Amino acid sequence: MMRTRPLKVALLGCGVVGSEVARIMTTHADDLAARIGAPVELAGVAVRRPDRVREGIDQALVTTDATALVKRGDIDVVVEVIGGIEPARTLITTAFEHGASVVSANKALLAQDGAALHAAAGEHDKDLYYEAAVAGAIPLIRPLRESLAGDKINRVMGIVNGTTNFILDKMDSTGAGYQEALDEATALGYAEADPTADVEGFDAAAKAAILAGIAFHTRVRLDDVYREGMTEVTAADFASAKEMGCTIKLLAICERAADGESVTARVHPAMIPLSHPLASVRGAYNAVFVESDAAGQLMFYGPGAGGSPTASAVLGDLVAVCRNRLSGATGPGESAYAALTVSPMGDVVTRYHISLDVADKPGVLAQVATVFAEHGVSIDTVRQSGKDGEASLVVVTHRASDAALTGTVEALRKLDTVRGVASIMRVEGE
Repeated sequence: MMRTRPLKVALLGCGVVGSEVARIMTTHADDLAARIGAPVELAGVAVRRPDRVREGIDQALVTTDATALVKRGDIDVVVEVIGGIEPARTLITTAFEHGASVVSANKALLAQDGAALHAAAGEHDKDLYYEAAVAGAIPLIRPLRESLAGDKINRVMGIVNGTTNFILDKMDSTGAGYQEALDEATALGYAEADPTADVEGFDAAAKAAILAGIAFHTRVRLDDVYREGMTEVTAADFASAKEMGCTIKLLAICERAADGESVTARVHPAMIPLSHPLASVRGAYNAVFVESDAAGQLMFYGPGAGGSPTASAVLGDLVAVCRNRLSGATGPGESAYAALTVSPMGDVVTRYHISLDVADKPGVLAQVATVFAEHGVSIDTVRQSGKDGEASLVVVTHRASDAALTGTVEALRKLDTVRGVASIMRVEGE
């Protein structure tokens, strides 16, 4: 039997995502009530600019006092889509203190203070759900912490930022340079006026921290994630990738070490073989590849940003949290029992593609090979071309640690015959 008294929802933020959440709550009210077992009522909307016209939202619900809204005491669920660290952090903890569960899309806050927020939720016996924080509409967090809860996850690797994937895909398919592709992404609305958070990997790094924490039952903070942006990727890098049968993606990679005692989390551009499922992810789409002991290889794919896709994930969490409220239960909280060591980037082992500008004369290749050997980095293939006294030397290594590769490159720069290191790119997915 359906309960007639509605569950009350407070919405913090009414931008692109928040307005879509409000719209779906209104237009799909009957379906949501049937799925939850009680109606849901939008009880208040906190905004910064109250005079802006918001179609479909009763102006009487709009307030600039978000603190008073979450303190009301009759709110069942607070939906936080304002982003940033403050005031979001204080508003979420205040919501817990005054009896509300929370649904959030705030990746930056969760990556930085997820442990404290989970502790606050647990202290007050409330839910903290955040499916929308990582990959828009793609169901990912719930499968990792519920569907795969009985499995051992070894690796999570994916494209978790649509803006960067659009830019790299455009460079790959048209031969455009980075700036040209960025300008097109901006014109189409895929990139912000200030794209730094996307193209420098900050957005993906926050998502990597969240994914690693859930996958490995270990607290992983944003500061634990190695981050490298994609602004230095060139058309020449794509040409080299194509010669190897690869393309280039900005990847978030979370891995369990072979001995099972440590994990790493990193974000950087990488070459991946065209045969890998992630290589075919085009445009502004996201995809995450999961490898586990029992389930094997799984891939989650779909739109990773935008008002409607993100609102879909928010509403999915809202339904789950409301069901928990009706049953008097709470869903899964933080699982950090494993407490594995988070290793630095220097411990990461992978393959590398290094492009060197060298003098075109006898003995150069031998000198370069000697440096690699002295640092314990094994060479897989070498390709050399040049004329008029200058040459390009492309070296692809076997698997080596980041620390060993760094030492190798430092030594190469000291050789008189090496004019410069044109690019260094990791090779993943093999």
